[in-house]
Amino acid sequence: MSTYAIFQDESKCISCRSCQVQCKINKGLSVGPKPNQIIEVGPVNKDGRPKANFVFLSCFHCADPWCVPACPNEAMQKRDTDGVIFINQNRCAGCKSCIMACPWSAPQWDAQKGKAVKCDLCLERIDAGLKPACVTACPTSALSFGPAENVPETKRIRFARQIVASEGLH
Repeated sequence: MSTYAIFQDESKCISCRSCQVQCKINKGLSVGPKPNQIIEVGPVNKDGRPKANFVFLSCFHCADPWCVPACPNEAMQKRDTDGVIFINQNRCAGCKSCIMACPWSAPQWDAQKGKAVKCDLCLERIDAGLKPACVTACPTSALSFGPAENVPETKRIRFARQIVASEGLH
C-alpha cells in the first residue's frame, strides 16, 4: 500500500467528473482510458427518497500488486520510498499483461499511444509538493490527498457498516 491516499467524501461529490477530465489533461490521454473514474451507485433509499451515490475509484496501489510481477519488461514498478505504483512508459511494450493481471482494472489501455496507463498519484506533482491533479480540480473539495494513515475515521466506520449490512448482521 502506498504511504499516500486519495480520500473521497461522497457526501460532497456532485459527479461533475472534473477529476476525470483533469487527470486526462495532466496525463495527455485520449478519450478511452480513465485512470480514475466516478462510478454512479444507486439509487439507494435515503430518508425515503431515492439518491445516487458517486464513488471515486482509482488504483489502490496495493501492498503486493499483481500488475508489477506480470509485466515482462519491468515497466510496471513500485517506488521503494512511498509504494506508489507507476508505469515507466519508455519500457512499456503494450503487451497488456498488467491490464489482465489487475483484478480492479486499474491499468487502462491507451489505444492512441499503444501502451498501458494508470493512476500514479501524479508522481511528478507529489514530488514537487503538489496534490494530484484530480484532487486540485474538485470544485467541492470532495477529494483530499495525504498520508494514508490520515484517512478519516469516518471512511473506516462507513466501510465497516457496509460490510455488516451486506452480511445481514444488523
